[in-house]
Amino acid sequence: MSLTRCKNGHMFSSRRHGSLCPYCNVAVETTINPSNNRVIQPSDDDKTMPYLGETEGVEPVTGWLVCIEGPPLGQDFKIYAEKNFIGRSDEMHIRILGDNTISRRNHAVIVYDPKQRNFYLLPGDASGLAYHNNEAVYSPVELQGYDVIQLGRSKFIFLPLCGVHFEWEHHQLQHQEA
Repeated sequence: MSLTRCKNGHMFSSRRHGSLCPYCNVAVETTINPSNNRVIQPSDDDKTMPYLGETEGVEPVTGWLVCIEGPPLGQDFKIYAEKNFIGRSDEMHIRILGDNTISRRNHAVIVYDPKQRNFYLLPGDASGLAYHNNEAVYSPVELQGYDVIQLGRSKFIFLPLCGVHFEWEHHQLQHQEA
């Protein structure tokens, strides 16, 4: 990720927002280094700025979607506990770019229920359909390892990590007791 700092000290992704700070709408002046074609950011000082993101730790992954057909071919998408909304928008938990036939928001939802230790595919509230093993999804469908999910023109294989054989909560307890 390419982080840029505006003159007011805000850090933001220049890949996503270009040269305009999304917090204060101040343009960041950039120049190109002719020797390596890299962007040179002007800075008032060389102080290290703190990262103000999550400090609680990493949210553990519970499974993955891996694209086996379509524009994001070969890419993997992490699935976390509880609801994972799927779409092309920045606000989606699982953001799939390149396939414009996938709805921007809520094309489908993958849920991992940590108490029951199972995964479900739910239809989203967008106009596009989701398919589970070539069947349209109109109500929740339980997912099994290596099921095929189709969204738009893209197909994904579902790979669970958590379930009957592994659960983060129990794994953490074992390490704490040791």
